[in-house]
Amino acid sequence: MTIPANGYPLTAAVSPRVQVAEHTGSTNADLVVAASAEEYPHLSVLLTTDQRSGRGRLDRRWETPPGSALAVSVLLRVGELPLDARGWIPLAAGWAMTEAIRAQLTDQDVALKWPNDVLVGGRKICGILAEATLDFAAVVVGSGINTAMAPEQLPVETATSFAVEGEVCDEDRLMADYLVRLDRALTALIAAGGDAVASGLHADVVGVCGTLGRAVRVSLPDGSVLEGTATGIDAEGRLQVTRAGAAEPAAVSAGDIVHLRF
Repeated sequence: MTIPANGYPLTAAVSPRVQVAEHTGSTNADLVVAASAEEYPHLSVLLTTDQRSGRGRLDRRWETPPGSALAVSVLLRVGELPLDARGWIPLAAGWAMTEAIRAQLTDQDVALKWPNDVLVGGRKICGILAEATLDFAAVVVGSGINTAMAPEQLPVETATSFAVEGEVCDEDRLMADYLVRLDRALTALIAAGGDAVASGLHADVVGVCGTLGRAVRVSLPDGSVLEGTATGIDAEGRLQVTRAGAAEPAAVSAGDIVHLRF
C-alpha cells in the first residue's frame, strides 16, 4: 500500500491541516512537538504508511512493514474540557474508530475492547494511544490501523487486518469518518461540562464495547492481577469488573485486559 496519488480529500474536508509523511519515527511524537505551533489547529492530522518507531500502550513498540498499516495522529485542542474528564478522550477515539471501521467491514463483528483497541472477530485491527502535551492544553491521539498487512506479517496470532478480512481499506473515507465522529463526541462532551453520561458518549462507548459481559483478566499497573466479569463502565470511564462472590465490582482505570474464553 502506498500513499494515494490524489491524497486525502475527504479527510481534508474535515481537518484544517492534513500532513502526509513518506516515513517517520512516530506520528505521535512528531505531533506532540508540533502542537506548540499556532499553525497546527484543533483536528490537525499527521499520517504515514511507514512508521518506524511507533509506541503502543504500556510503552510497547509498534512496528509494521512499510505500506502495510496506517499510522495517524490527531491534535485535539481541549483546553475547555475539565482535566478530570480527559480520561474519556481515548474512549471517544476508540468509539469513533470502531464506528469508522464498522462502516467498511459491514459483514464482520467489529467491537471496542476497553479502553480503546478495535477488534474484528475478536482479533485486533487497531490500537490507540493518547498523549497530553506538556502544557496540558492539547492531547494527541495516535492510531495504528492494520490495513494491507498480509497474514504472514501479522505481529501476533490475535491480530488481523483489512486485507486478512478480505477487504481493501479506503483510508481517506476511514479517516474522515473517524474525525467527524471524534470531533462530534468531544464537542458534546465539552458542552456537557465533561459529563460523559449527559453528552451521550457513555452510551455510545457502552454500545460498541465488546468487553462488557466477558470474563476478563486484568494486569494492573501495580503488578497484581484481577479476574472476573466485565459488568459495566462507570461515569468516569472506568471498567467495572466483578469477581466471583464479590458484592461490588472493582473499578479499573488502567490495565492490560485479556478477554478469557471459558
